[in-house]
Order: sequence, then structure tokens, then C-alpha cells
Amino acid sequence: MYLILTAIAAVVSTIVWYVNAPDNKYKLNTLCLIYWGATLMWLVDHVMAYITEGGPFFDFSLNATMLGVVVVLCGAVAWIIILLTSDPKHVMKFARAQK
Repeated sequence: MYLILTAIAAVVSTIVWYVNAPDNKYKLNTLCLIYWGATLMWLVDHVMAYITEGGPFFDFSLNATMLGVVVVLCGAVAWIIILLTSDPKHVMKFARAQK
């Protein structure tokens, strides 16, 4: 399930990035790369596990679902940290200038 959740997050973030493509103010390309990287990693993991161990390709257990949710949230947190450090609206500069 974690492969499916990260793939959905990657597709949604890519669509949002494409709609706002000329203006990359919020670094959505970074969010896309985070999610596509995770999706590619999980895909390779699933293919290798399927080849070596067999069994079902997708795992729909609660643990796999929770892992997918945690991975998507960690990607969003990493993107928010990157966004805050880049300060696209110059909020931090304005706050420092007021002091």
C-alpha cells in the first residue's frame, strides 16, 4: 500500500506543480522529486521482493498503509522545511527588519 500512496502523492504533487509551472515560488518541483524518488524506491523494492520471494505484489495490510502515510507525511515535512528555509514570501526577512 505504501507504493500506491507514494505514487498518488507523486501524481498529485506533479499535477499541482504543472498547473503552477511558470512560477516555482513554492518549490513544488522539490516536492515532486521527493515523492517520485520514494515511489521509484518502493517500486524497485516491490519488484525485487516479488522476483526473489514471490507472493503478492501489493501489501494491503494496516502496517503497509501506515508506512505509506508516514512516508507521505515525512516528504511533506521535508518540503515544508525546505520551503521555510528558502522563505519565498520573504516573511522572515520582514520580521528581522522590523526588530
